[in-house]
Amino acid sequence: MLSPTAAQDRAAALIDFARAAGADAADAVYSGSSSESVAVRLGNLEDVERSEAEHLDLRVFCGRRSASIGSSDLSDAALKELAARAVDMARAAPEDQYAGLADQELLFQGPFPELDVADPRELSPTDLRERALAIEDAARAVAGVTNSEGGHASLSARNFALVTSHGFAGSFGGTMHGVSATAIAGEGGNMQRDYAWRIAHHLEDLPELEELGRLAGQRAVRRMNPGRVKSGPMPVVFDPRVGGSLISHLCGAISGNAIARRASFLLGKEDEQIFAPTISIHDDPLRQRGLSSRPFDGEGLATAPRALVEHGRLTGWLMDSAAARQLGAAPTGHAVRGAGGSPGVGTSNVHLAAGEVSLAELIADIEEGVFVNELIGHGVNGVTGDYSRGASGFRIVKGEIAGPVAEFTVAGNLLDMFRQLSVANDLEWHRSLNVPTIRVDGMTVAGD
Repeated sequence: MLSPTAAQDRAAALIDFARAAGADAADAVYSGSSSESVAVRLGNLEDVERSEAEHLDLRVFCGRRSASIGSSDLSDAALKELAARAVDMARAAPEDQYAGLADQELLFQGPFPELDVADPRELSPTDLRERALAIEDAARAVAGVTNSEGGHASLSARNFALVTSHGFAGSFGGTMHGVSATAIAGEGGNMQRDYAWRIAHHLEDLPELEELGRLAGQRAVRRMNPGRVKSGPMPVVFDPRVGGSLISHLCGAISGNAIARRASFLLGKEDEQIFAPTISIHDDPLRQRGLSSRPFDGEGLATAPRALVEHGRLTGWLMDSAAARQLGAAPTGHAVRGAGGSPGVGTSNVHLAAGEVSLAELIADIEEGVFVNELIGHGVNGVTGDYSRGASGFRIVKGEIAGPVAEFTVAGNLLDMFRQLSVANDLEWHRSLNVPTIRVDGMTVAGD
């Protein structure tokens, strides 16, 4: 894997080859990664993996015609051939009036902010094995845990570079430490499984392995002997580890690409009040040590914190340059790059602001409801907002969390759900999308 500086140099060389081959404009993206992981099960080493990958992707423009192509061979000969092939492909492609690089005057010229996403500490395979054993041992030590699907520890690194033909060049790198455990409780037909995991750029930001392992075991034990919930309308409370999915549907719906395609349930609701005034949602790509922090976006524009929802009101759409041209607006610095092709639109470190009441206070007035800590399936229509997913969790009876329940469905419409949404004060901060416990009144639960 190339260093960020060397990656930027290779991307710049590819741009030069593309211009020499006849491209009017071009951008090149380098993505390199390395990872090492160790898995154990029942105290025995189960798997050791090591991988490295790097790829250089080129997008060229000949007028309003464009083509994208990539290679893992970064030699000059391979990149020259790649550039020539990309230009030939672009000349044969159909025109797209919205295609093109970001406007030059919008490019971020630096200095790039330091986001503290790289940990210089290295872990050996032996270190990773000891960490995997420690988290699994803690899970297996919980009373009621009868088996294990294993413990896992990993360390990875990624370097990224973007260079454009009209003046942008930037790169950055980061690391990621991860640990997880999956425990099984019970015997025979009454077996239940659950897990706990964490990832962080810096090793010191992970919780104690014993604490995390115990959590996996305790979660599995709490799920034993699940009952069934009766059908009907009732409040549904979402655990933070699944509640973020509700906000992810919002993020997808405010993508300028979805709006331009008229494929969003929020179409026509720009600047409207869609949540209660107490609800605010923010995106912060410059958060120190944030899991998805980035100093610039996938087109070379500056990134900045932004309110997606302020006091319950939408603040507008998230746009790359193509979506902005379609909608007659300005790009918002939310372009993201995948493995080749044109940029898409995506958020970074999103959080739903905490409320003012505890979890106990949030559910105190619920006579009959459900607390959901697992969602199953993908029954969400991004065009209509219709929502229906399988779930499991716990009953809420007379303001208290009661016994486990499984095999039920929660359904509604996202617009209605957003209007009825309220939150506790237990915001968690260890994901890319962070939320407190979420309560949604008036959902339909289908069980017995």
